[in-house]
Amino acid sequence: MITLIELLYYAHNYMKIFDLSIDSLIRLALAEDIGSGDKTTGLLVDGQARGRARVIAKEDLVAAGFVPFERVFAFLSASVVCRFLKEEGSVVLKGETLAELDGPFATLLTGERTALNFMQRLCGIATLTRQYAEKLKPYKAVLLDTRKTTPGWRVLEKEAVRYGGGTNHRMGLFDALLIKENHIAACGGITAAVAKARSQLSPLLSVEVEVRNFSELQEALAASPDVIMLDNMSLEDMKKAAELTSGRVPLEASGNVTLDTLAAIAKTGVDFISSGALTHSARAVDISMLIEKI
Repeated sequence: MITLIELLYYAHNYMKIFDLSIDSLIRLALAEDIGSGDKTTGLLVDGQARGRARVIAKEDLVAAGFVPFERVFAFLSASVVCRFLKEEGSVVLKGETLAELDGPFATLLTGERTALNFMQRLCGIATLTRQYAEKLKPYKAVLLDTRKTTPGWRVLEKEAVRYGGGTNHRMGLFDALLIKENHIAACGGITAAVAKARSQLSPLLSVEVEVRNFSELQEALAASPDVIMLDNMSLEDMKKAAELTSGRVPLEASGNVTLDTLAAIAKTGVDFISSGALTHSARAVDISMLIEKI
């Protein structure tokens, strides 16, 4: 059994790891863009010149990605000051200013594209997630993301999902058990897989099992996992599964979840709906950065 002190220790180190992952990602992004140096800015811009910039929404969006945006400039120069005029998770209308920056003109130019790449991508995820979350408002189902994230970007993309009104499913393979068809095949069945997991698992971690049909659902119910995932079931079968389960175990719907199918899935009575589209199919929104010399 993990003690409270151990839990706090793990949580502290968990956040340290993700802070390091963000910094590593920013270093990589800057290295691939700047390389041996920003040739255009180096040749054309006075290194002593100061600049002021405004970050402007070119379409309606949900704000996210402020941390990596600001850190990009912090890596380049300690003298850049960034002021955010909106809060992450807030709706920003076309034409509104998200942030203002002051600092070396050359630094603002060099960091512009990398910083905007982070913000545009993450605002895009938050904006798409908000569209999903709004559609789910009349229903009890909770919107979940998945592990279908851009390699290296997971902590940022899942944070953007939260700003959009979604809920994180699991961060990775380490913080929850999801027993899928290949795990089940390796153990010889759902009953054996859940029992083996329960016998060795910390009570702090949840156990979810994937089912594809009613036979597997019945076996899963008998095994008493914390959550049952209905994998690619039809609307009719999901509704029957919810009626059969009668709230004994929370049900998660997964597979072919889109904005168009979301409401119909929620009406079946499932408790959770997970969608990889929140992160793997969100487009980058249109944001510009206008810089003027002081």
